[in-house]
Amino acid sequence: HPNDDVNRSQSSNDTIPTTLHVAARMGLEHDLLPALEALHDALSAKAEEFDDVLKSGRTHLMDATPVRLGQEFSGYAAQIEHAVRRIERASNRLSEVTLGGTATGTGLNCPEDFPETALQHLADATGLTFYRTDNHFAQQAGKELYLDAHGALNTLATALLKIANDLRLLSSGPTSGIGEIELPVIQPGSSIMPGKVNPVQSEQVMMVATQVTGNHQTITVANTHGNFELNVMMPVMAHAMLQSIDLLASSVDAFRTKCVEGIKADRERCRELLESVRDVVKTMDLLSNEELDEYLNVRRMTEPGIPGDAQR
Repeated sequence: HPNDDVNRSQSSNDTIPTTLHVAARMGLEHDLLPALEALHDALSAKAEEFDDVLKSGRTHLMDATPVRLGQEFSGYAAQIEHAVRRIERASNRLSEVTLGGTATGTGLNCPEDFPETALQHLADATGLTFYRTDNHFAQQAGKELYLDAHGALNTLATALLKIANDLRLLSSGPTSGIGEIELPVIQPGSSIMPGKVNPVQSEQVMMVATQVTGNHQTITVANTHGNFELNVMMPVMAHAMLQSIDLLASSVDAFRTKCVEGIKADRERCRELLESVRDVVKTMDLLSNEELDEYLNVRRMTEPGIPGDAQR
């Protein structure tokens, strides 16, 4: 019987919010986190590969003191590492579920041992652990844990957008842009400009990140509709969360395999842009050649300390 057997000891008001947490954790743990860890490894490998590539730093989009290309990629890798930690914490917090609260959070018609028994079956089926919340009223009407979890995805989206946009700009050109790196050629970029290649993998990441930030606003607004003992906006919250997880996992995987792993440094272009700074100083006759070598030792300028101080 639908009520006496299938729905025994439970209500849609405690099973649906439980399902939201279970589905989100499965997507995070089985799909997104492995994709992010692989991207982190790829970025770390590029950081090591490019550690000897000296280039101009940029702040406010203007030339600044030198950096190493490997240092920039180490920053990208660290951003992803931090995102992984935030998502792991958020996933662990989603282990808290509402099963056992039944219709209004009181637990009416639910045997005391039912939630723990059911949650053990869920653990066996998913490989993930879950535990019963200590306050069903908070969890069935308010979805702050869910909103917080998507907040970690929203933060990830902003980091991914920054990284993808940096790579797009660093590869711009080929003659009138920065051109310090070369991205893998994926597809023709124009029907009227032969040879034009667009940074499509960076751009797909940017579009996915934009969608995720929109989904975060959806979940934020939906969480304000926890009227009295039930939030009725959970279906749209679930749709937004699962879409974000799915998009991010597939986007990150494609970005890694079709872009990051194939990035090459244009060492000559990096050197050319750095030499232009030295040429300006030399033209202005501000320093001797020996002083230029001492104070504009580019490698030393990418490390802590005062350039030229060791020679004094």
